[in-house]
Amino acid sequence: NNTYYINKEDANAHDILLCVKDGEKQATPIGRGRGYRYGLPNQEYYFKSQDEMKALFKDLPEAIHSISEIIDKVEPFSLAREVLLPNFAIPKEFLNAEDADGGKRGENAYLKHLTYEGAKKRYAEITDEIQQRLDFELEVIANTGYPGYFLIVQDFIAEARKMEVSVGPGRGSAAGSAVAYCLGITNIDPIEYDLLFERFLNPDRVSMPDIDIDFDDEGRSKVMDYVIEKYGSNQVAQIITYGTMAAKSSIRDTARVLDLPLNDADRIAKLIPNMTKLNKIFSYDDKELRSKFRSDELPKVNELLNLSEGEDLEAQTINQAKVLEGSVRNTGIHACGVIITPDDITNFVPIATAKDSELYVTQFDNSVVESAGLLKMDFLGLKTLTLIKDTVKIVKHKHGVELDPDNFPLDDEKTYELFQRGETVGIFQYESAGMQKHMKDLKPTVFADLIAMNALYRPGPMEYIPSFIRRKHGDEEISYDLPAMEEYLKETYGITVYQEQVMLLSQKLADFTKGEADVLRKAMGKKQKAVLDKMKPKFIEQAAAKGHDAEILEKIWKDWEAFASYAFNKSHSTCYAWIAYQTAYLKAHYPAEYMAAVLSNNMSDIKQVTFFMEECKRMGLEVLGPDVNESFYKFTVNDRGAVRFGMGAIKGVGGNAVATIVEHRKDGPYKSIFDLAKRIDLRAANKKAFENLVLAGGFDSFDTHRAQYMHADGDGVMFFEKVLRYAAKYQETQNSSQVSLFGDASEVQIPEPEVPPCEEWGTMKKLKQEKEVVGIYISGHPLDDFKTEMENFCNVKVADFNEVEKFVNREVCFGGVVSEVQHRESKAGKGWAIFTVEDYEDSFEFKIFGEEYLKFRHFLIPNSFIYARVFVKEGWVNRDTGKKGDPRLQYNHFQLLHDVMGSQAKKLTIQMPIGELQEKRIKVLKDLFKSHKGDAQLHFTMYDIEEKVKLNMPSRKTKVAISKELLDELKEQEVVYKLN
Repeated sequence: NNTYYINKEDANAHDILLCVKDGEKQATPIGRGRGYRYGLPNQEYYFKSQDEMKALFKDLPEAIHSISEIIDKVEPFSLAREVLLPNFAIPKEFLNAEDADGGKRGENAYLKHLTYEGAKKRYAEITDEIQQRLDFELEVIANTGYPGYFLIVQDFIAEARKMEVSVGPGRGSAAGSAVAYCLGITNIDPIEYDLLFERFLNPDRVSMPDIDIDFDDEGRSKVMDYVIEKYGSNQVAQIITYGTMAAKSSIRDTARVLDLPLNDADRIAKLIPNMTKLNKIFSYDDKELRSKFRSDELPKVNELLNLSEGEDLEAQTINQAKVLEGSVRNTGIHACGVIITPDDITNFVPIATAKDSELYVTQFDNSVVESAGLLKMDFLGLKTLTLIKDTVKIVKHKHGVELDPDNFPLDDEKTYELFQRGETVGIFQYESAGMQKHMKDLKPTVFADLIAMNALYRPGPMEYIPSFIRRKHGDEEISYDLPAMEEYLKETYGITVYQEQVMLLSQKLADFTKGEADVLRKAMGKKQKAVLDKMKPKFIEQAAAKGHDAEILEKIWKDWEAFASYAFNKSHSTCYAWIAYQTAYLKAHYPAEYMAAVLSNNMSDIKQVTFFMEECKRMGLEVLGPDVNESFYKFTVNDRGAVRFGMGAIKGVGGNAVATIVEHRKDGPYKSIFDLAKRIDLRAANKKAFENLVLAGGFDSFDTHRAQYMHADGDGVMFFEKVLRYAAKYQETQNSSQVSLFGDASEVQIPEPEVPPCEEWGTMKKLKQEKEVVGIYISGHPLDDFKTEMENFCNVKVADFNEVEKFVNREVCFGGVVSEVQHRESKAGKGWAIFTVEDYEDSFEFKIFGEEYLKFRHFLIPNSFIYARVFVKEGWVNRDTGKKGDPRLQYNHFQLLHDVMGSQAKKLTIQMPIGELQEKRIKVLKDLFKSHKGDAQLHFTMYDIEEKVKLNMPSRKTKVAISKELLDELKEQEVVYKLN
């Protein structure tokens, strides 16, 4: 009796799962060969009860009797065991015969030797404090039995640095280990930053330490190759992951198998609120439903419940999906985890092969692997390290300066000024809009401020940020519950931010041991009430015995309980704040080089490229299109300090084409397209590569414009193709040129094709083709002339129409360029159209019908710049099913973006904080308005943030002409304004 599912009624759900696996429809008959699918022959594969089994085997009673005998013979065994470390080869002089302590073979002695060798390099002098710390750590490592682990990690990290792979400064609690710092595993001095070793390896609780290491994206695989090479591919494996069906995917999968149309499946899936389980929804009663879901989710959830009660295919889909939810759908590979075993891996763990990995894959997933005693290493790829590495390369290439990011000074004014201005776009972990605002308010001046903000800017502790900022600037009093607490809370202005502070204070106030302090941290972070109730009296008694006030101690404990679940690991924050500081230092000192590296690292994501190009513009950096004389594969900086597009960003121009162009440029810049075509390897750069280079503007630096390259004379062959043919012929004759009687090679003259004269392309055509081959506009944006109109008179972007439900019963205004139009005719002979509008970030396809089409169709011309006001109406309700369709758009008004400023801008309001009212400032504004007289109203809004007062004042005498020039001037003067 094979068992594939527990209950008899799950047979159908199991069959659906088989179809999902094979991508089949359930309606296909079961059988072999074409037109059939795999399936079980009947529905008897469930887990049968004792009585059912007895009934089945009544002709063989001994089969039932012998079961108990079989059960007695089954040997139970446990998978869990202590961790097994691969043997690490140790130099002879440290191998110690007496030290055969459980096979540690002198690993402790060798680790101590390496640690003190490293300490000599890390510290100018090894003080008593440092020596005590190192000896304490080495002792704990020896007692817990993990010296081999540190040796293995330091070995491959040292190797990575040798191979010039960037290694992160550390990650997580490993940065609290001074031994790891001396071995070069981490790059942050834990003694200087009060980072704790026991947060990483607790003397009282023996569990495998976990060192996660960041490598640069490109170097990560090199390090993994080294580990495989060193320990043998039969001792290294990747870890499997099991992908389960979530609510929405179980609906979509089931629908595919049951042949429910795609749009119905999509509609049902959208009724499920995000991150909600189907089985949860079906288990709630009405009251619970109301309390669990938001008001906008409730109608959807109710519709889902109503649908499931029907008899049709939709109901069947929902009910089967409910059974399938949470079942394993597919397996994958854990992106960064690797297992290393002492000898052949099959002795320790079942393995499988995976289609996209050379290595074996464990059949145990992450949760089991460690308890099964296997050493797990995490090799993480961190894009930011590649970014730092790339910037360093560009700076070296450009200025001949060899930067060492690990030794940037931590008191660099320019870097802190960058944080203070909140110009942190592209700065690791500090780039969100919220973080930029906090940076401007905080105005960080020391590294400790950056560490604290990294720890505080997360859900939970965020509410402490305003108080942290006020305390730094002296607007709020910094108080300590006990004077003894100042030592550890001073750097965070009296606010407990880190778990390490709780640990240090419990040791200082109540003489907790290092191990107890770590247990306390864990209990507070995970809210383990039983542990806390046991530790609290101990804390209060021992601290009171040292002369502290018991009432105040009660308050401290209560505060800790409230905050400690938010408190963050300082080791992790310090490491990541250091990476952020390195990126900010580069951005402050080498802005063009840094932004070129940022763009290179986001080359494959066009939206990101657009976003960072905007940042370059804001920084006043020029971003130039690709150029065969200056570009490389990635983005770079040219001699004028402008950022140059990488040729690798152009579709159809592969790495080989770029390589040959760059290689042959070493003999001097290319003088013309002929010169270039003659010199490069034409097998690597084909016709498509040339065509797309032309369209992206790669040949603009020669005195020929794009239209000429693409111009086909009467013979229908484009000019650039003629150049390619010419060059191919030239190279052929060069290779076979005959030697004349007198011994010198005869030069064979081949005439260059004529450059055809023709009209230049218009800006729109150029931009459109750039977008086709690169995915974005390079030399400008069609909407650049209308930026002000887009910012001030549009209240939505075209991307917002993807979620048009948000705007039901509202009028919205948008603008953009019409990129595509199809005029159609309905069966009844009425005209309608589909038109695509794009703005800076996205594009959207609109439809327009009936009267509105007739009224506005003259605006629907490709490349016209339009501004439209649209009212979003509720969708029609289907009379038969009672379902509501998608919202509808009613087009109220169209006009050209060109005319918007004149017709819409009626009033200019200047917004000023009271602190900026100075003679000089007012005079500048007065002169400005004098030179822009007109008939639009001028208003002033004065406000005082402290007092929360706001005063609106219209100007009686001055009227202005609102124009792009005036608004640009106001921006330059940093005046905040509003148009309406």
